[in-house]
Amino acid sequence: MKPNASTDSNPLVSPADLAAELAAPGPGGAPVLLDVRWELGGPPGRPAYEAGHLPGAVYVDLDAELAGEPGPRGRHPLPDLAVFGAAMRAAGVSAGTPVVVYDGGQGWAAARAWWLLRWAGHPDVRVLDGGLAAWRGELSLDVPRPAPGDFRPVPGGLPLLDADGAAAVARSGLLLDARAGERYRGEVEPIDPVAGHVPGAVSAPTSGNVGPDGRFLPVEALEARFKELGVLDAPEVGVYCGSGVSAAHEVLAMEAAGIRAALYAGSWSEWSRDPSRPVATGPDRG
Repeated sequence: MKPNASTDSNPLVSPADLAAELAAPGPGGAPVLLDVRWELGGPPGRPAYEAGHLPGAVYVDLDAELAGEPGPRGRHPLPDLAVFGAAMRAAGVSAGTPVVVYDGGQGWAAARAWWLLRWAGHPDVRVLDGGLAAWRGELSLDVPRPAPGDFRPVPGGLPLLDADGAAAVARSGLLLDARAGERYRGEVEPIDPVAGHVPGAVSAPTSGNVGPDGRFLPVEALEARFKELGVLDAPEVGVYCGSGVSAAHEVLAMEAAGIRAALYAGSWSEWSRDPSRPVATGPDRG
């Protein structure tokens, strides 16, 4: 087996399959539903949640519960484990209960929640493919008060990179940049202090993971995409973006294709804060 192969089950669930699971729960019980609606620079997700959500879903705030305070570690550094664990338990998450996360449809925030839970040791987490936009069932206005769960974070379930690790993967493996191509090339930088990319990284925007309907491409198409990017031949694969949110979407897409990749959580917002770190601009390395 290749070093970057994943043997985990499918991390995505279709709207039809989720509806069937909710109607007839399996031996592990009905999945806990987490609503993680969030947009970069957009309005807070809570009002949208209160206007209608999947029945039984609990709202999770990405900025407050799935990330730490912005600072030297980036705009969305990993959250304090005590804060994250408390939020998950309050949402009813237990170690032995399946979890399904969703957002408004872009998939970035849901992927962040999926990655954090899997990295923190939860064995059964999936993302609703297409998010709320793909859901055809009824929505609810009721805000549930679930019984507290028992989930306790134990980091290490998925690989994680720091800045030095990302630089090493760029040299000896394959480091993917999940941002839009113009940000990778350094043509624009609307958020972070410096434009460009980590030297040696390859551009792989998350938009290439999904079809026009916002749902992930079929496994065969994802495999073809990542093969073309060189993922299948790399001894180690890492991903970064602006602040570690959309990069989780890329990690999720690879996981769906049976490929295990590491996340550089600090991403460009951490890398570009340190003037001693090199910056590259222009197109891919070829």
